[in-house]
Amino acid sequence: MPVRSLERYSTMVVLVVDDSRSNLDRVREFLIEQGMERIVTETDARRVRTLLPEVRPDLVLLDLHMPEVDGYEVLAQVQAYAAGSYLPVLVLTADTSTAARDRVLGLGAQDFLTKPLDVTETRLRIANLLQTRELYSTLRSSVQERQQPEPADDEGDGGTRRRIERALHNGTRDIVYQPVVDIQSLSVVGHEALARFSDPGHGGPERWFADAFSVGLGIEMEWAAAVAALGYLERSPAPLFLAVNMSPATALHMLDRDLFTPEMASRMVIELTEHVPVEDYSAVRGAFAGLRMQGARLSADDLGAGYAGFRHLVRLRPDIIKLDISLISGIHGSMEKRALTRSMVSFAQEVGAQLIAEGVEEPEELAALQELGVPWAQGYLLGRPAPLTAVAAVR
Repeated sequence: MPVRSLERYSTMVVLVVDDSRSNLDRVREFLIEQGMERIVTETDARRVRTLLPEVRPDLVLLDLHMPEVDGYEVLAQVQAYAAGSYLPVLVLTADTSTAARDRVLGLGAQDFLTKPLDVTETRLRIANLLQTRELYSTLRSSVQERQQPEPADDEGDGGTRRRIERALHNGTRDIVYQPVVDIQSLSVVGHEALARFSDPGHGGPERWFADAFSVGLGIEMEWAAAVAALGYLERSPAPLFLAVNMSPATALHMLDRDLFTPEMASRMVIELTEHVPVEDYSAVRGAFAGLRMQGARLSADDLGAGYAGFRHLVRLRPDIIKLDISLISGIHGSMEKRALTRSMVSFAQEVGAQLIAEGVEEPEELAALQELGVPWAQGYLLGRPAPLTAVAAVR
């Protein structure tokens, strides 16, 4: 009996895309011989966009040169679908050029092999990618288990889901808007939309969104809040911006629905939530690329949590950087906080990003930020969250 070296990954799904049926049959036969069981093949690359959410692959084996839609475009679709999760793509192509290899790796493919394929090398490359996918899935599940809140009032998962579904159906939430101001002139430059829930017995907004993600309704909850917030763009004058919190998948949902015009998009700031951990930064950038091409800006939230936060910043490449309240609180009395903030001002200027200080609550904090050259800020000292009617009245 031949060695089935990929058998341990037999429950994982492999999507193979190639316009040649004979090539697909050979790859499929190879995978079956190695122990894989869940294999989906597709000759028409135009179907991949709709196929991805249907089959939910763990690995994509992709030909490069195909009619109608080439492998480069399919790769972008996979990156957008992955939206920050690690979904490996192994390109299998007859194109031996260095330019092709560099381009696909630069676009986010994890590996590149040229045809005719060496059986041993192909098996090892696939095993490595599936092992990494498996590791990320295990880590993600572990994080979600640690972060999952205890059910309130012993409601259990079923009760939590019913509560979230009622909130989605009945709209039992309000949207309030907190101003972001220019520190020097104290004029309002935009607002951040924040969800508020009418049932105080189940905690604040963070708890509600965490509950929604714990029962698989997080994207729906983010989507509903974002849609409710968009009235701001009609009621407030340009160039005031609207900042909304969402995961990459929710942002893609908005883009696919063609929810707003390019004029509206140019006033949008997307704040990447922490509900969905980022595993593949190129995938996140790919997910937001469509919105950013329309003029929307990407914001990295809560910077100030040490090295991990800076690594997140460098890899995400946001348009707006938000300094966390932990860094801003008491900054007037901390030499270390002032030094770190001064370096962030310089960094933001160097990379062409805007900087926002969060949680400004004391006049002394505002004065320190003005001295340090931080351009924008938000916090209770500068304005509390308010309903749209109150925001629209202040022009």
